[in-house]
Amino acid sequence: MAAGKTDAGDSAGLNWRAEFQDSAVEALFRRTMQAHDACQMRYALWVAAGLFLAFGLTDYGLLGFGNAFFVLIATRTSVALACILLALSLRKRPALAQRPLPINLICLLGISGLLLALPLRPDTPGIQLASMVAASMGLYLFVPNRLPWMLIWNAYLVTGFVTLMLLWAPLPGALLATSLLLLGFVNLLGWMTVKRLTQLQREQFASLLEERAINRQLQAEIEERSQLEERLRHMACTDDLTGIANRRRFFELAERELRRSRRDGSQLVLCMVDIDLFKSLNDRHGHAIGDIVLTTVAGCCQSVLRETDIIGRYGGEEFVIALPQANLHTATSIAERLRERVASLSLPMVPERNPLSVTVGISRVEPGETRLDPALLRADQALYDGKARGRNCVMVARHGPSLAAVEA
Repeated sequence: MAAGKTDAGDSAGLNWRAEFQDSAVEALFRRTMQAHDACQMRYALWVAAGLFLAFGLTDYGLLGFGNAFFVLIATRTSVALACILLALSLRKRPALAQRPLPINLICLLGISGLLLALPLRPDTPGIQLASMVAASMGLYLFVPNRLPWMLIWNAYLVTGFVTLMLLWAPLPGALLATSLLLLGFVNLLGWMTVKRLTQLQREQFASLLEERAINRQLQAEIEERSQLEERLRHMACTDDLTGIANRRRFFELAERELRRSRRDGSQLVLCMVDIDLFKSLNDRHGHAIGDIVLTTVAGCCQSVLRETDIIGRYGGEEFVIALPQANLHTATSIAERLRERVASLSLPMVPERNPLSVTVGISRVEPGETRLDPALLRADQALYDGKARGRNCVMVARHGPSLAAVEA
């Protein structure tokens, strides 16, 4: 297909027949033109059949009933029927328009039938010459044949005409020379016209292929850029280590839920989650183990949350969760499932005497609060109160200074 990118104005991609030198591109072009060639061939065949039958009507006026008339009418009828049969076949099988055998067989029958009329019809040399010129131009312009076959059939037409003129109706030398010059000029003009038209068609096709290649390249670049933008958006909104929302993205989503809760009058609960003794674990086992613990705990959080819940990494070993349309009882139940899930983890790098655990602080966004900060501060305070009580517990902030604790 790359050969199709040949410059439209550059004929280096075409051979002397004005066809693509690359056989694959030429085959693609011919497949593309198949329906057009079949339509053009059908029209040419119907016109040819009509002309042969119409001239059959004039034969009687010139010849009357006789052997010559019956030979001519049989020949013309045979050629017309062959043209009609091929035209009907092309409607069902358009590929026949690009196969050498049916096209060239019709050309042979048509030209032979035309030449046969020369010695049988008492026409003047001028009329006979005009019919040869018309037939020659028809072969070039209306029959979608390949250029070498056009030249062959025109050579057959001219040779047959000259031979018959010499044998059946000898012409004066000057008139014969004029006829040959005229037929030669017609063939030269037809050849140049067909070659130019063929070249223009293929140049346009080459330009189309090049345009399609450019469009595919642009589409690929657009898709690549879209994927890059999507990755950048993902990177901007996602914590690289745990794969959950980063702090900025969490607050964007939580603020949206806060606005919705104010509109609907529904409840919104915030949870602060902290991994107990994470600094000691990180110092003792290294940052690589600490990263594994963070990722594992983030996965535990996601596993117990609902689809509508929002989780983000708040910083370090802390996670923050927003629970839309949840009361304190529901939030406590979810937090307790999370605490139990983490406590049941068995990680080879964490000794059994110091199992993983989390402390969770919970606070509800109170009616009339237009920001998340107050509820977040209460949840954070509840979290630190849970740490002070011995960790591995769920603490719920109350309206007053008292806190409710759900301990292990």
